[in-house]
Amino acid sequence: MHRAGEDGNLVVRLEDGEELLDALRRLEISSGAILCGVGMLRGLRLGYWTGTEYVSEEVAEPVELLSLQGNFAQGPEGIVVHVHAAVAKRGGAALGGHVMAATAHNTAEVVIRRFGRVVLERKPEPSGLLGLYPSASGSGPHPAAR
Repeated sequence: MHRAGEDGNLVVRLEDGEELLDALRRLEISSGAILCGVGMLRGLRLGYWTGTEYVSEEVAEPVELLSLQGNFAQGPEGIVVHVHAAVAKRGGAALGGHVMAATAHNTAEVVIRRFGRVVLERKPEPSGLLGLYPSASGSGPHPAAR
């Protein structure tokens, strides 16, 4: 993984074979947003929340990553990376959903914004999901957001 950043912004490039969610977790960002991502993915498993559970579907072929969005928050057991993607198969058919697993195919490029005074926390909800609870910290950057 290659990365560079300043002023809360971070640009990350994953190389062929790097697991997307693991690479994002290794950044150790506890409060931030995934602004965009492009590239290619393989081994993609997309999830859809039915209201009671995630149903996942494997995408057999490598796909173009058209859009990647999400956030980083502190959860009950560590950092939670919540990511959604829109992808295109050969021929242009588009798919999208919650990213359950994915591996960079050739490359994946991701732009991230780390928050300084906004703290994102995930808490269990009756639905079974971890709800997002944003709050403002005091003056200066929140230590966990670094």
